[in-house]
Amino acid sequence: MNLMRSPGQDITTKVTIRARIMWAMVLLTLLSLATSGAIVAIVQDRAISDNLVTQLERARDELRVLSAEGVDPTTGEPFSGPNELLETYLARTVIGEGEGELAFRGSAVALVASDDVPFRPEDDQELVDHVRPWATGTQMRIEPVRTSTGNYHVLVAPVHYPNASGALLHVFDRDVAEAELRRTMTVYALVALGTMALVVFAAWLAVGRLLRPIEELREAAESIDERDLTTRVPVRGKDDLTALSATINRMLDRVQRSVEGQRQLLDDVGHELRTPITVVRGHMELIDVDDPADVAQTRDLAIDEMDRMSVLVNDLLMLAKSTESDFVQPQWFDLTTLTDQVLEKARALGDRSWRLERVAAAEAFIDPGRVTQAWLQLAANAVKYSEAGSPVTLGSRLNRGEVELFVRDQGIGIAPDQLQTVRERFGRTREAASRAQGAGLGLSIVESIVAAHNGRLEIDSVHGEGSTFTIVLPISPAGSQPGADGDEDVAEVEGTTP
Repeated sequence: MNLMRSPGQDITTKVTIRARIMWAMVLLTLLSLATSGAIVAIVQDRAISDNLVTQLERARDELRVLSAEGVDPTTGEPFSGPNELLETYLARTVIGEGEGELAFRGSAVALVASDDVPFRPEDDQELVDHVRPWATGTQMRIEPVRTSTGNYHVLVAPVHYPNASGALLHVFDRDVAEAELRRTMTVYALVALGTMALVVFAAWLAVGRLLRPIEELREAAESIDERDLTTRVPVRGKDDLTALSATINRMLDRVQRSVEGQRQLLDDVGHELRTPITVVRGHMELIDVDDPADVAQTRDLAIDEMDRMSVLVNDLLMLAKSTESDFVQPQWFDLTTLTDQVLEKARALGDRSWRLERVAAAEAFIDPGRVTQAWLQLAANAVKYSEAGSPVTLGSRLNRGEVELFVRDQGIGIAPDQLQTVRERFGRTREAASRAQGAGLGLSIVESIVAAHNGRLEIDSVHGEGSTFTIVLPISPAGSQPGADGDEDVAEVEGTTP
């Protein structure tokens, strides 16, 4: 599957993601503003309707009171008919903006408001014809009425006397009453548009900043090839994208270690296996098949070279495996038991005066198998580069939250300018190369095991007097020591094993 994309495809993808997020934010903001505006408009419209009904009910009640308790101002007597009552009511009523009145006598319009009242309901003949049947009825009615020219809320209050009947029509123009609401909603719409513009601008910047880590991930992925595995994604902040960047970096670290391990393995195999293969091939080509002694000698040489290649291949595979995540499987293990076991196994490595100096009485979070392998490798080196019968000392101790596993010999030692050489793959000092056979991978294996435990290998050596190799490991995963300082947890032991 091809995962590579052209620059044009990358830009399109990035803009599409940004546009999608932008559109989602804009639509969500627009929906929120529209919903809020609609709710405000509905609530205010209902409030206007309730207010108009309240004012019409007040007009109705005032008419009732005037009809029941009022007197005709011209006679000082109770009203004798609907004309006098309605004329007096119209004269006393204060008319507001968008508000109008008129009076019916029977079904005909008999009285209208004064000329200074701007709203004239009698001008809307459709409204008059609509309420005319109500004027001759027996019940007061408060109703909304819509005509082709207006939208109204009306009160029709019939008045009946023995000799005549009439009705009051009190009208509110809803368009005038709702003018303030329309102005408010217009201002709200303008403010909403301004808010949308600010949201779009701020969201564009915020989304760009939000997507920046993704862009950096893309750039890092594009810059990585088999020649450059060192690029990493910048880690900033504490959000989910930061965690993703850190995860990608850890993945890149693993990829880099794996690729570099493969390269190193290929280089090592090509470098070290070529010589024994060439030696075997050369002797096989020159063998005298008719000479049994020559055949036997060549056979022994080939077997010896094959054994050396087998050891070398195993060591190289060990180093290649050291980059894998499951190379070590740590557990809590008793250091006293580990020290005793390593000493017993080391005795079989050679005729030396084996000594146990110190034993740490504690547990450490280690892989006992791998640590034993590294420790015995140091013991084998001590045997290889020291004289028979010379003392070799092993021991373990705790020091400031770390466990130290050491091997001390009185062998040939290492010159100061050769200390770095012995740490390298296939690195051997000149004196060591002339004294013993080997590929120079022993300390590389030790250091790979130590590094997998987040530890280190320390070397203290005096040329011609001997060396001390110390494996330093954290005692716990957090690197803190659960207990007292080293001297309280260490048993001092000194002895010699012939």
